[in-house]
Amino acid sequence: MDLDPVRLRLLQLVQEQKTDLKNLSLAIGRNAAYLHQFVFRGTPKILAEDVRQALAEHLAVEEDELRHSQIPTRKPRSPNQRDDVGLALPDGFLPVSEIDVRASAGYGAVHDGLEETKATWLFPDAVVRYEFRAQPSDLRMITITGDSMEPLLSSGDRILIDTSQKVPVPPGIFVIWDGMGLVTKRIEHIPHSDPPTVVIRSINPEYQTYERTADEVNIIGRVIWAAKQF
Repeated sequence: MDLDPVRLRLLQLVQEQKTDLKNLSLAIGRNAAYLHQFVFRGTPKILAEDVRQALAEHLAVEEDELRHSQIPTRKPRSPNQRDDVGLALPDGFLPVSEIDVRASAGYGAVHDGLEETKATWLFPDAVVRYEFRAQPSDLRMITITGDSMEPLLSSGDRILIDTSQKVPVPPGIFVIWDGMGLVTKRIEHIPHSDPPTVVIRSINPEYQTYERTADEVNIIGRVIWAAKQF
């Protein structure tokens, strides 16, 4: 794999400090897959200033070691080029990764993050860009277990999350990390709360509604689409 000097340096620092990309991503306040995508998928092309500063501070290096001198270029995808999982992409379709982790909608089990792709879904380009209004690199498909979101979402349903949407305004259904696993809940911001506070609720009335300050909630992304089982 042809990686630029900044990505190679980041991998070297990860190895030297005996950590990994997932834990380093979480340490700088990003989702677990952020640096994996940066290094191996080229998304984003360069590190934003706040990310670069946080990484440099955490890794105890000079910020310039993680600064690109120019924006890396990527070769255009040929019509018959395959994506990361070896799938030939038909014209007019975009790939979305299905992650090998189950989003628990109840009291979930422990999960390891969002890195492992177990399948790829293909969506028409127009649906992604105009219906979902999203970038394909921000989308992830995961599977629900549990009954806390019944009857809206059931165990076995697949949900599509937009990881760029982490602010519950307007309110909606989000996937969050609760310290034990990924859970799916409805989140609504309480207007004029100080500090900013959100209400986290299940659809199933048997589950308790609770409040948390915004900085206590690790939002992975907003649910924008679901495929239900019947």
